[in-house]
Amino acid sequence: MRPFVAARAGRALASADGCRMRLFVAVHLPSEVRDTLASVQDRLRRAQADVSWVKAANLHITLKFLGETEPARLQRIGSALAEAARAAAPFSLTVAGVGTFGGRIPRVVWAGVRDGAAPLEALAGAVENGLAPLGIAKERRGFAAHFTLGRVRSARNAADLLAAIRDEPAAPLGTVRVEECVLMQSQLDPRGSIYTALERFPLGRA
Repeated sequence: MRPFVAARAGRALASADGCRMRLFVAVHLPSEVRDTLASVQDRLRRAQADVSWVKAANLHITLKFLGETEPARLQRIGSALAEAARAAAPFSLTVAGVGTFGGRIPRVVWAGVRDGAAPLEALAGAVENGLAPLGIAKERRGFAAHFTLGRVRSARNAADLLAAIRDEPAAPLGTVRVEECVLMQSQLDPRGSIYTALERFPLGRA
């Protein structure tokens, strides 16, 4: 693995608070799958529910959310992620199904994972176990493989949104070849989160 480059981290921090970085580990999507999921979002928008839809370019699976992190910890985090990635073989997953977290008033609209959920869960577990010795707490809830499409802000037209989701076809939405995981920085912005890839970790490479 290439070491983290201080200048690169410095550039990523330039528009942040200069002290901490909001980090997460992700699996990215190919453009054709992002485009398909954007079409799903467009159909669901017709329900006119109060949803903050994720920009197509930002769609991903979060393997682990690290939260606010000191830049001085990047080197050790990178080493842990490289080791977790080396132990995992590349695999494919199928994006299929649209659902929600929450009840009659959902909190999150998601696209699910069909084939490939088991190796994805194993990769998320390896990432979490690798970071735990660094003092990064493990999640209390189990890993749920999904792509967040949008976050529901209020009950407005929630019933119409749920009806639109039920009408979505169950056909696969695309295939993703997972060959790496990526350490990402998220910078909050009034126009939506800005994501920056800090380092990529290929799977299965000694």
